Amino acid sequence: EVRLVESGGGSVQSGGSLRLSCLTSGFTYSSYRLAWFRQAPGKEREGVAIINAIGQTNYANYVKGRFTISKDNAKMTLYLQMNSVSPDDTAMYYCAADVRAPGALGLGADLYFYWGQGTQVTVSS
Repeated sequence: EVRLVESGGGSVQSGGSLRLSCLTSGFTYSSYRLAWFRQAPGKEREGVAIINAIGQTNYANYVKGRFTISKDNAKMTLYLQMNSVSPDDTAMYYCAADVRAPGALGLGADLYFYWGQGTQVTVSS
C-alpha cells in the first residue's frame, strides 16, 4: 500500500522559514517523481515543485528562488524548504507521487496518482 504522510506545517511570520517533510512507503521510491502542491481556501490546487526520479527539479514561478525541493532516497522522505514566506503562501500543502514518466517535470495535479493528506501552512503578516 502506497502511503504519503506530510508533516512540518504550522504558523510562521512573513519572511520566515519552514521545512515540510513527506514520509513515503509502499513503493520503489527512487523510481517515482515526487511533487509538492498547495491549495488555499476557495482556490484550485496548484503545483509548487517537483523532483523527478533522477533528481532534476522544476518550480512554479511564484516560489522560484524561495523554495527548495529535495529528497532522501534512503529515508524515503521528500522535503520542501520554504524561505522568505509571505501570506500568499498560506495553504494546505500536499505531497504527491507517480510512477509514470519518471523523468517528467510537469506540475499538473492530474499527472499524479498518489497523494498525502496535507499539512497546513499559515503565514501571518
